[in-house]
Amino acid sequence: MKKTSEMDDELRPEYDFSKLTVVARGAGRRKPAETTVTLAPDVAKLFPTSEAVNEALRLLAKVARESTMRVEQ
Repeated sequence: MKKTSEMDDELRPEYDFSKLTVVARGAGRRKPAETTVTLAPDVAKLFPTSEAVNEALRLLAKVARESTMRVEQ
């Protein structure tokens, strides 16, 4: 196996990869509109899927809106 300095010397100076843009492709790629959050382990046990989390948050938002409307009346 070559040492790192020997490997670096083999690369031509005109090959500048510092400005290369990385494009991730494949099954693991997230959708651009998707947001990722990390749940605490105890919460993740209660909500095992993103659909379960979304459903619970929508219900919580509805309850919060309704309680706010009652206070304003």
